[in-house]
Amino acid sequence: MRAPTAAPGRRLPLVLRNRAFGTVWLSQVLTQAGTRMFQVGASWWLIGYVASDGGGLAAGLFMAVSTLPAVALPSLVARAIARSSHRSLLRAAATGAGTAAVGLAVWAAASELPVVAVYATTLALATCQAFFDPCLTTSVPALVDDEDIEAATGFELSTQSLASLGGALLGALVVDVAGVTGLASGCAVAYSSAAVLITTVRFHTPPYGTAPPAASTEPAACRATATRRTLRQILGALPHIRPILLCFTAANLFTTAVFVVMPLYTATVLHGNGATVSLLEASLGLGTLIGSCTGARLPGRPTVAGSACLGAMAIALAIPGLIAARPVIAAALLVTGWCGGVIGVRFVALFQRMVPASDKPAFFAVMQAVLGATFPLASLLFGLLGDHLSARTLCLIQAAGLTPAALALLLLPHHSAPPAPASAPADGGTR
Repeated sequence: MRAPTAAPGRRLPLVLRNRAFGTVWLSQVLTQAGTRMFQVGASWWLIGYVASDGGGLAAGLFMAVSTLPAVALPSLVARAIARSSHRSLLRAAATGAGTAAVGLAVWAAASELPVVAVYATTLALATCQAFFDPCLTTSVPALVDDEDIEAATGFELSTQSLASLGGALLGALVVDVAGVTGLASGCAVAYSSAAVLITTVRFHTPPYGTAPPAASTEPAACRATATRRTLRQILGALPHIRPILLCFTAANLFTTAVFVVMPLYTATVLHGNGATVSLLEASLGLGTLIGSCTGARLPGRPTVAGSACLGAMAIALAIPGLIAARPVIAAALLVTGWCGGVIGVRFVALFQRMVPASDKPAFFAVMQAVLGATFPLASLLFGLLGDHLSARTLCLIQAAGLTPAALALLLLPHHSAPPAPASAPADGGTR
């Protein structure tokens, strides 16, 4: 049914021994790298080349627009995932993003580019990514065996760090060298390549909501109930998960602001160029990559490990507010990224096992929306503050805001993070 397992002894990495998952994973790397490259490059373009003042509000508004689809479309995304085949939806999202990037590249090459066109393009790219990411997360049990779910989750979450790393290294540098035309062209290549890769993949289990009744392992009454469940009902049935999501939602108000603060810090404190932005963004992305690969090995209950990581992240984010030295700031962002990577692996793997298979399309869509709900607010708030306060002060505000979230996660009762069940397969079917 799936690619054969390597011979006994040392096992190959999951992306090599499971060709289908490896191909889908590479596609997500490309799409997220394209999106991140555009965000980093366009944000630097606004601050370094367009804005006449500090550029804080312009960059904050840009980042807010780039997160709106994930926040505003969870119900639509959940329905699309439940009713469409995984391959069709993933391919359509990648193709749509590629088309938007090509359009912007042609426009930028033909005439002077209005700022509103960049805002519209990032909205289109973010909309496509809002469908792509939860669809891939939902499809993991259709690509790997139950014992590989945590490894698959680690690889999947590593795409964000790889995307941040690749996007950070290229985004601002490409804008300095080739402007928005080069930036959009690079993104178009990434999205188009992802669409081609997705076309070659076969998903071995029917997508949720499309399986014929005889093929389902659930009783008909259960299937009918599942199809009628709303997002509110799903979250209401998961009392162990709700407080965890609330803690991370509060934390995200301060952690996600780093994507607005870093370009401002580069321009106003370090007086750097695109290469400096690339260094800081790459440090954050590399740290997240390392955290995604090592997070499963961190001992302790998820809430304890998560609280410790949030506390370490608060300390790391405070350092740029105290010491304005490039190597020190890069190291602090490396630690920040590592903490974020560890948190992602531990908790998404936990949710993969706790959430019923029939609820996964809606749950992961709403999880993306809940965790991202503070991103537009954080972007606007810290962008506006950036025009009135120094970037070093913004770093200290981030650190202070993370501390209560870390304490709240630590104080959650033990039953808020039960151990992962060892019996039923994560996709609710038989192997």
